[in-house]
Amino acid sequence: MPTRSTTSSAPSKTVLLTGFDPFGGATVNPSWQAVQSLHGERLLDHTVVAAQLPTVFGESLRCLSALLDAHRPALVICVGQAGGRGAISLERVAINVDDAPIADNAGARPIDAPVRPRAPAAYFTGLPIKAMLAELQAAGLAAEVSQTAGTFVCNHVFYGLMRTLATHRSLRHARGGFVHVPWLPEQGAPNMALDDIVRGLRLAVHTALRVRQDGALGAGATH
Repeated sequence: MPTRSTTSSAPSKTVLLTGFDPFGGATVNPSWQAVQSLHGERLLDHTVVAAQLPTVFGESLRCLSALLDAHRPALVICVGQAGGRGAISLERVAINVDDAPIADNAGARPIDAPVRPRAPAAYFTGLPIKAMLAELQAAGLAAEVSQTAGTFVCNHVFYGLMRTLATHRSLRHARGGFVHVPWLPEQGAPNMALDDIVRGLRLAVHTALRVRQDGALGAGATH
């Protein structure tokens, strides 16, 4: 496993995008298909690196930690699938709760468990979600600010990401957050075409690199 750099805390010119593998009996996951499509792109002098996380409690955060160690990104956007939503959802807050409606891909189904014991109840996103919302809607894409990332593996990763960025000195200059995307048309309705999801994520990254935060609320913890 990569070790943390002790020579510099400055982030690299890397944008880390993560998506998940299929879960719940599905054969595709639009979060992974979309971020994979952006791998290697250059946006505002930054290079996009895409990686897949397992839809598994615990293991997903271990994989994310290794990616953060290896890349020391300037920006991290974790992306997940949200069946039943018809818009790109910019998540505002991650909560310290694992409460799985279904089993993860390893068969685990935690109920009312903390993501991190004795840690803050929640963390706000580090992304400029209102600026991102305005840009997405101006581009004709369905988008919304969401107040909940659920309590499944998506929220687990979102909380773990924000906790790591808040507590690791080597990552203190990095910013991050979470975005949910709709199903693809072949998965059911509501849905969004993959090309539109990719276009929306590209625009979201571009905006987040250009705008550091919306206003008074930046990344932080609630107790």
